Amino acid sequence: MVDVKRLAADILGVGVSRVKISPEAVERLEEVVTKDDVRALIEEGLIWAEPEKGVSRGRWRVRHLKKKLGRRRGPGSREGKRVDEEEVWKNKVRAMRRFLNTLKRQGKLEPAVWRQLYRMVKGNYFRDLGHLKTYINEHKLTKEPVR
Repeated sequence: MVDVKRLAADILGVGVSRVKISPEAVERLEEVVTKDDVRALIEEGLIWAEPEKGVSRGRWRVRHLKKKLGRRRGPGSREGKRVDEEEVWKNKVRAMRRFLNTLKRQGKLEPAVWRQLYRMVKGNYFRDLGHLKTYINEHKLTKEPVR
């Protein structure tokens, strides 16, 4: 039977595992000697090749459909210089806090005013250091204008 399967695989151009033999043909297999005998059984439909099993594209399709339908706002589709917004925020806040601490050390800010401004910096009230200085000068929070 193994030899018959091998011959059939050769004839059909498939692997041995894909060759199937009908249970009705089992008695006739002992008579098979040549490739012509196997061809005759193939023509009768007693030996055939199973269709090739494919790999399902289902999961791939779902994943890529989602990607296609999404907003595509990831880092790969952005143009221009890459800035880490967290780093920008940290640098800005540190500069403003440094400035406030300098004013406090110099005695230009009262502790209560310093605390209020410090909290405003933390709450993202000021755009940048220039905005903080303008706010201090406009509200006359120091005895003399700050530069």
